[in-house]
Amino acid sequence: MAIIKLTYCLRRKPGMTWDEFSDYWRNVHAPLVAERAAVLGVKRYQQVRTLRDPEMHARLQARNGGAPEPFDGIAELWYDSNERGRGGEAAVTAARELLEDERNFIDLPNSPMWYGEEWEVVPGTR
Repeated sequence: MAIIKLTYCLRRKPGMTWDEFSDYWRNVHAPLVAERAAVLGVKRYQQVRTLRDPEMHARLQARNGGAPEPFDGIAELWYDSNERGRGGEAAVTAARELLEDERNFIDLPNSPMWYGEEWEVVPGTR
């Protein structure tokens, strides 16, 4: 069975500080996702926050020839491939509620998402 992963690269809403964004994402939005995980078929949800290290980010951008500013964070959600499309109207409602909340802290037009199949290359030890 393949593992499907949704990756969401987040940029905070204009005018919102990194601390405000981080606090909202962790303490308001994360519990909403957790409450809806079962109906959405989410097997795992992980938030990856960008470290506040401007010098390292500048070096990484220079390494890539002037790459764009780093994202404020990345949300990762895992699903079993055979779970896709299940959940019916309850899943549609849950997804709509999460999107409504995302509008409170995410710059949606500048926060790309993609859906892919995960292939493990170097097994984790955790």
